Formats: sequence, structure tokens, C-alpha cells
Amino acid sequence: MLVPPPLSLYIHFPWCVKKCPYCDFNSHELKTELQQQDYIDALIADLEQDLLQVWGRTVSAVFMGGGTPSLFSGKMMRQLLSRIRALLPFKPDIEITMEANPGSQEFDDLAIYREAGINRLSFGIQSLDDQQLKKLGRIHSAEQAVCAVSLAKKAGFDNFNVDMMFGLPGQDLEAAKIDLMQLLALSSSHVSYYQLTIEENTLFAVKTPQYLPDEELLYDMYLQGQQLIKAAGFEHYEVSAYAREGFKSQHNLNYWRFGDYLGIGAGAHSKISMGNSGEVWRGIKQKHPTQYLKLAKSTERLMEFNKVDEANLLFEFFLNHLRIKEPIRWSHFESTTGLSRVFAMESLEELTDQGWFTMDQQTFELTTKGFFLSDQILQQLLNI
Repeated sequence: MLVPPPLSLYIHFPWCVKKCPYCDFNSHELKTELQQQDYIDALIADLEQDLLQVWGRTVSAVFMGGGTPSLFSGKMMRQLLSRIRALLPFKPDIEITMEANPGSQEFDDLAIYREAGINRLSFGIQSLDDQQLKKLGRIHSAEQAVCAVSLAKKAGFDNFNVDMMFGLPGQDLEAAKIDLMQLLALSSSHVSYYQLTIEENTLFAVKTPQYLPDEELLYDMYLQGQQLIKAAGFEHYEVSAYAREGFKSQHNLNYWRFGDYLGIGAGAHSKISMGNSGEVWRGIKQKHPTQYLKLAKSTERLMEFNKVDEANLLFEFFLNHLRIKEPIRWSHFESTTGLSRVFAMESLEELTDQGWFTMDQQTFELTTKGFFLSDQILQQLLNI
């Protein structure tokens, strides 16, 4: 009998004060008063529908993303986590993360969030240059971002992530360096440093900003960022993620290592291993918040699981694992997918001559350039 991989819980909060022009996540601008209790009740009804899929399993990490989870009060978060604990067992030292927007956070609630069991925050700062923040459509200033981090520390949070983008409109190498050095001065435990990309179905896709850096400059920014963040005492462990010792994101590690995760909330995704054969099943919840809330009050199911076929299973394994900076063990590939390593190695043969990775009978590993170009590699894998 196969032992299922670790299980994490993802909770999606779909509302923001303002939709950012680069964002392709399932987020909706809040135009009426937020009905917090209704959504908390819907999340619990959602979870109750899926309990049979994960019965008897312990949750190793919780991640609350969005949207902007911090639009919900500390009191509501305390109620939510208490009700979830009554339905699912939590690992004793579980990591519980909440994303927070420095421009919409009610910072008086930070201590209550901590008391509720939230022990990790993730701040969407994106830049500490006020002009760039305006170009990105962010609602906070650099000063507000710095204040948010300071208040988090005062509330007792020693585990928090800060997000920053590079490759911003008109940004040169020196400007990217100055921005990043200011971020590192905040002394966080984790940094997410990633390139601004123009995604389909976003405002930036319709009206793309002028003077975006070219590919060569982007690569220089990426390498410069690696060096600066490493010099500040962080380990680079994922394409865009850097952590101090002992502070790697447990939810994200589970995701990238092809662990299981149950998603609740509007538009939340799930990936669950079922049965003794290693079958992998996926599902997605109703995306629009209004319809999601309506379904949660009915007896209709919010999500149906669908089995992932072999070809897509291969792609999905690499979609996750190629983002993490560690060798992929073929034994791990076989135990989490139920597929033969021979099947995977044959599929990868077309890419072996491009210098993007090394492979033998035991492991598969990206080179430094392959790590930077992982999105391109995945696109080629998708077309094989």
C-alpha cells in the first residue's frame, strides 16, 4: 500500500481593495461591505464536503492566500481556524501563513492574528520605490510597507516573507539593486524576489507598460538579486524564494515537492492522491465569489475531482519540482506519481542537449541557466 504524501490546506480569500493590473489570480475588487461571517461559514461548508477525500490525514501546513486575506479581522480568522481544527487534525508544530497587503491591513489586529494561531505572514510589498508602486497599481506606499513589517515584529512575528518584483518599467540594474537593498534592510526571515511578467487576462496584457527591461537585463537583475540576497544570509531554494536557516515555506515546499493539498474557497485548487495505486486527482472550486457563496448554502457540490492522466501527470510533476533548487530523485518521482522513471527519461531526451539540466539513473537536476529558464523548459515539456 502506497503511503500518501504530506497534506497541506490552502484557503483562498478572493477580494482585494483594488485589482492590480499585473495580477491574474482569482481576485475581485471589493465594491460592497465584506460579509465576513458568510464567507467563513461557506469555507467550513466547503471543507465538510471534501473531508472524505482526506479522512484520517494530518495537515502539515496552512496557507491563506488571495486576494487579500487580511481584509478579514483577527476575530474571524480565530473562528475559522478553530472550526477547521475541529474537522481536521493539525501537525503540532504546524506553519500557518496569511498573506497581507500593507495598504489594506488593519494592523491593530496583528496580535489577534498571532493569538488565533497564525505564525507566519507574507507581505505583498513588490517595491519600495513609490513611483514604481504607482505604476504597479499598488495602494500602499513604501513608508506603509516598512511600517507594516515593523508592526508585525512588535506583534511577535519572527517568521514573515516579503515579496519584491524586478524588471519593472524603466528599471535599470542600479535601481533594482537599491530597491532590493531597502527590502533586505527589513530583516525578514524569507524573501520572494521575482520578475514582473505580463500575464494574459490582466490589464497589463491590454495596455503593456513601456520601457520594460530586455531579456539580457532581466537575467543580470536575477543574478544580481541572487548575489545580494545570498550575501544577506539567505539560501536560494526555489526559483523566486530565499530563506534564512529554518524558515523555508513549508506549504510551498510541499507544493513544489508534489505533495497533496486541499483547497477551500472561491477558485481554490486541490491535488489529492487517492487509492493504493498512486492515482492523482485534481479539482477546482467555483471561481466567482457570489456563485461560490450561493453553492455553499445549497446541497450542490462545490467541486468534483478528476483523475490526472499519465501525460499530464508527468508535466504536472515537473511543473512543481522544476521550481525547487534540489535534485529530483527518480525514486521520489515514481513513489509520488506511480509512473516509471523510464517513461519520464524518454520524454526528456529531446531536451538533454540544450545544457539546461543534468540527468542520470538516480537524479535529475537543473543547471543555473536552466533554473532561470524553467518556465521555457516547462513549455517545451508541455509540447512533447
